[in-house]
Amino acid sequence: MYILMVIIFVLGYAAIALEHNIGIDKAASALITGVLCWTVYVLGAQGIVNFEAIPHFVTEMFFEEAHIENRMELITHYVTEFQILEHLGEIASILFFLLGAMTIVELIDAHEGFAVITDRIKTTKKSKLLWIVCLLTFFFSAALDNLTTSIVMVSLLRKLIDDKKDRWIFAGMVILAANAGGAWSPIGDVTTTMLWIGSQISAGAIIIKLILPSLVCLVVPVLILSFRMKGDVKRPIKSEGLEHYVNPTTNRERNIVFFAGISGLLFVPVFKTYTHLPPFMGMMFSLGVLWALTEILHRAKNLEAKYKLSVIGVLQKVDTASVLFFLGILLAVASLQSAGQLRTMAGFLDSSFGTSEESGIYAISIIIGLLSSIVDNVPLVAAAMGMYDVSMVEGSFFAQDGLFWEFLAYCAGTGGSALIIGSAAGVAVMGLENISFGWYLKKMSLLALIGYAAGAITYIIQESVFHL
Repeated sequence: MYILMVIIFVLGYAAIALEHNIGIDKAASALITGVLCWTVYVLGAQGIVNFEAIPHFVTEMFFEEAHIENRMELITHYVTEFQILEHLGEIASILFFLLGAMTIVELIDAHEGFAVITDRIKTTKKSKLLWIVCLLTFFFSAALDNLTTSIVMVSLLRKLIDDKKDRWIFAGMVILAANAGGAWSPIGDVTTTMLWIGSQISAGAIIIKLILPSLVCLVVPVLILSFRMKGDVKRPIKSEGLEHYVNPTTNRERNIVFFAGISGLLFVPVFKTYTHLPPFMGMMFSLGVLWALTEILHRAKNLEAKYKLSVIGVLQKVDTASVLFFLGILLAVASLQSAGQLRTMAGFLDSSFGTSEESGIYAISIIIGLLSSIVDNVPLVAAAMGMYDVSMVEGSFFAQDGLFWEFLAYCAGTGGSALIIGSAAGVAVMGLENISFGWYLKKMSLLALIGYAAGAITYIIQESVFHL
């Protein structure tokens, strides 16, 4: 059963990676994998779980409160009523956080709030426009998230660039910028959010330590590309139908919702810092405030117009499939953590690279980052979190804000840019613009790898020379 769990996970992982080839949404594959892994674990728990390793307070609780006297029955209860519920609390906090963030972003978009910034872009010069788009994406991604930002920026590019070849180049750079921007913010990428919620990193430290490497990861490819881009872009000709003249919101409403929404997202790390409550609590508070604000703003409108601009209306647009994908994959990884396979993997990495030296830490994180370009970075980071506990020893590589967790956040966040299928941002842009895997590999992958290496070197210099 121990080996069967690994086989199921690998097969499920393959189904997720080959989503477009097999025609099955990755959320379905992830849910099936997660449930099957736990099912096999429960059925084989007698041969997997070491009874002596079960915490003493757990055995006392089951023996005294549940009146369980059989060791085999107690092991089953330990898996189903203790381990899985313990993991479910951590998983739920991540999912509620993401659901709140996605709803706020959709609410801003429904009010055309992003036009507050995009309408101010007037230049048609390719090199200048490239810098504007990439830097906007970089900072948008830190405040929103890389997936949402990439979708917003592709919509913007369609309004700014008519030629498909030019637009694809800009779209490819949006992927690099969105992933780089998400890596240095606790709310910019799912993996960074997971590390933040799990207390592997703190909001202030990750911003200070990773903003420069992440910026270098973006600036180096932009510099290389900007020297090759000459001339102006051709703006698309606007086709105005009747709906063009009916704006869903006023300028005042757009501005209020945009700034309130962004402020709500930025408030979350502050809320956690001062209250020590889980981040999803701050996100739910921000969503509640924005919900109430939009209800007040539109209370005089008719029901149909109000519905489209309400939280209830935009919830239909929230990407629930992605939320279910995260649920499935996190459940699967949690089962491997509980059963012990991730500990075995950690031992293998320790013996191969050595985690007692900085070079070993750097090697492991870089490998995880490059692997995330082939497979999703969420299970890779979840596996790393399961392999290594947060150390209580100050100065340890695995302490909160330790070397391993910080560098892992950078590598997992930016390494996926090497291939278009390696990140949520890449997959989204691929679908929206119909960019082929081969075109991205030929035109963008080398730029992404150069940026990834430049950012990694920048972080290593920070740590070894300046001790930031």
